Amino acid sequence: MTRVALRGIRSHLGRFLLSVLAVLLGVAFVAGTFALRTMLSTTFSDIIASSVVGDAYLRGAQETSTTSPTGLGTERNRIPLSVADDAERVEGVDRVLPDITGPIVVVGSEGTAVISGNGAPSFAMAMYDDDPSVELVDGRAPQGPDEVALESSTLEASGLAVGDRTTVVVGGALAEVEVVGEAAFAAPLAGAVIVMLDVDTATAAYAPDGTVATMAVYGEEGTTQEGLVDALSAAVGDDTVAAVTGELLREESEEQVQSALGFVSTFLLVFAAISLFVGAFIIANTFQMVVRQRQREYAMLRAVGASPLQVFSTILVQAAVVGLLGSALGVGAGVGLVAALRGFFATMGMELSGRIPLDGFTVVVSVVTGTVVSLVAAAVPARRAALTPPVEAMRDEVVTHDRRSVVRAAAGAVLLVGGIAAVALAVRGTEDAGTVLGLGAASVVVSVLLLAPTVVPAALGVLAAPAVALVRPLGALARGNVTRVPRRTASTASALMIGMALVGAASVLAASTQASTRVIVENESTSDLLVQSATQAVPEEVVGAVAALDGVDRADPVRFAALTVDGTSDFGLGLPAGAFGSALDVEVVEGSTDRMADGEVAVQRSRAEDEGWSVGDTVTVGAGLGERELTIGAVIDSRALGAPVVLPEDVFTELVPTTEAVIDTVFVVAVEGADLDALRDDVTDVVRPYVVVSVLDNEQFADELADQVDQVLVILYALLGLSIVIAVLGIVNTLALSIAERTREIGLLRAVGLGRLQLATVVTIESVLTAVFGTVLGLVVGTGLAATLPQVFADEGLTELAVPWGQLGVLLGLAVVIGAVAALWPAIRAARMDVLDAVSYE
Repeated sequence: MTRVALRGIRSHLGRFLLSVLAVLLGVAFVAGTFALRTMLSTTFSDIIASSVVGDAYLRGAQETSTTSPTGLGTERNRIPLSVADDAERVEGVDRVLPDITGPIVVVGSEGTAVISGNGAPSFAMAMYDDDPSVELVDGRAPQGPDEVALESSTLEASGLAVGDRTTVVVGGALAEVEVVGEAAFAAPLAGAVIVMLDVDTATAAYAPDGTVATMAVYGEEGTTQEGLVDALSAAVGDDTVAAVTGELLREESEEQVQSALGFVSTFLLVFAAISLFVGAFIIANTFQMVVRQRQREYAMLRAVGASPLQVFSTILVQAAVVGLLGSALGVGAGVGLVAALRGFFATMGMELSGRIPLDGFTVVVSVVTGTVVSLVAAAVPARRAALTPPVEAMRDEVVTHDRRSVVRAAAGAVLLVGGIAAVALAVRGTEDAGTVLGLGAASVVVSVLLLAPTVVPAALGVLAAPAVALVRPLGALARGNVTRVPRRTASTASALMIGMALVGAASVLAASTQASTRVIVENESTSDLLVQSATQAVPEEVVGAVAALDGVDRADPVRFAALTVDGTSDFGLGLPAGAFGSALDVEVVEGSTDRMADGEVAVQRSRAEDEGWSVGDTVTVGAGLGERELTIGAVIDSRALGAPVVLPEDVFTELVPTTEAVIDTVFVVAVEGADLDALRDDVTDVVRPYVVVSVLDNEQFADELADQVDQVLVILYALLGLSIVIAVLGIVNTLALSIAERTREIGLLRAVGLGRLQLATVVTIESVLTAVFGTVLGLVVGTGLAATLPQVFADEGLTELAVPWGQLGVLLGLAVVIGAVAALWPAIRAARMDVLDAVSYE
């Protein structure tokens, strides 16, 4: 039977190629995801291995937060620089190099800031003559505050050369410097902008309080890491200083990177799963139609002694070939995809180290996934072919199974009712509303897939009305063809429906997020201007310079940092108490924000409800400089201030080291009657030397936040676009197989006078109707489900519902284009059929 199966593929090769292509695209996404994750992992592993090279490290013994501002690692208390001198006197220690680092802005040769296009950080670090992780490849090491060395890729990106002069913003202050050297690390640093400073300059800028996060310790020859740690722990270890091996720190850093990359992998694999799921419809359609067309052949096999199991296995062998071939090609395509991404990242300044990986795990998972999807998709039509009696299969008419259709429709109705009930329950408010909504949405989507064949005749009767009225009699003929086999049409349209449902939901979510953001800015920001930085860190000196301007009443900086609240890691804000009521207007649920002037804190209502807090309760807030018990003076409900706790500015600075706090925004309030246009010009002049700092009004601030949502939406559209491409292949595949199935019918129509162009028009209308049906169904489902999100996630800031009717209209227009493009090859193929051959076709 294997030989029979392979012969069937060879004799009808064209019927299987699009199924192979569908598997290829889905598997390429799977293989590419694993390969990309491995390459990113290797890149960051190389960075860790080349930068964390100490035999041992000294760090804080107390965890102040399990979340750092970078999103990686654990925040710990800082340790005094004086510990380095004590550690160097320990037996077996060769040298101790404190890690002194912090943010910096470098102005390139064109007068603009050097910023990585991929979001990599820009930082400066102290350069030691005996640091083995850094190599001086040109010039000399910096000496004094007016000299810097640049890392090789940073030097290239800046357009500067050794000997050039430029400007940097270091420690919040502007400085004119000369580039005196070029430094390199053992591995590319993924596009990070790195500047080397002399030790004294770096210490003054980033360790003004005499503390650092870590110190690298290098042992003398013959000293083990464990022995070094034991000696250091005995000599300098206490409640605030801990010694760990270099190997342990490298392992912790690796774990943090892998954890972060795990989210990226999951995110991409979700879209790979969507693509494979959509591809499964193509495979199922292919085998359903192949079984219908070859049912006489299978009946003859049964008649000459083949068992149902042998017929079943024949079709599964063909499906396995499709899966294996598509998967093998998909693995290669996945590697090509990653190679293209690597080149794209390189153009953005993000060099990824190592070769493109293709390990056994990636190959096995990709091939098994693609093959299993193919087998599962082919199983139902294979079972139908195996169980159809030979006498029934030899008839000319199509075999139908009404009972199965009734069961399918009943199951769809039950799921639809259950899904709508779950969505309604989530909207009304229940515990784990997000999970309930997700389950309800999944149930609704599955129910629509099951019910689609039932609604095909009525829905397409409406959608085809314009074509029937305007293109007579071709429109009616096309309508009859797409409604003749509802399950086939529904299955073909369902692939597009899934993709369009996701795109529609993403569009509504993005539009609602943008609308909610605008409302938040309009309702809560009462400042006249806002100052922000492209590096997300406004220099400290900007605050004082802006506040000193004539016409400025207040300049309130919003500082944020990682800290703990009653032992729970989170982020906190530091804000001048007077900002409430002048720069910000937030809802005060209980108490008064005026009490912040007395050292009390404000907490968010959602966190207060979760923890059972109320005004007058005390909370323990900890950061790098210690802990304090603080009284809750106000419970607020603010979307603009997303942190669970807002500290008075003076309390915040007492707890958080300046090197760990970041000024995110400065709210500027003008004096009454001031000329705002003139004031904006003055503020712009003050911040212009800092290059990356910009001045916005509230409307521009809202636009900027909306643009960030658009950037995410572009990524989602690109990923979801793959599922739509696969759905288009499904329409092409179904039309091609449908034309092969209707060969004799087409020949008769041509014989009675139907022209080639008319026939191509009929096929095109069929394709457009199928695409429009799938798109309309998908947009209705996706938009309807997404419309419930603002009610479910109002507490997270998604308060407004906005339906982008223009975008949805474009998607509907796109469906017409998709249908026309998908019909091109099948229409040409049908039009070129020889009339006599078609009429005599068996």
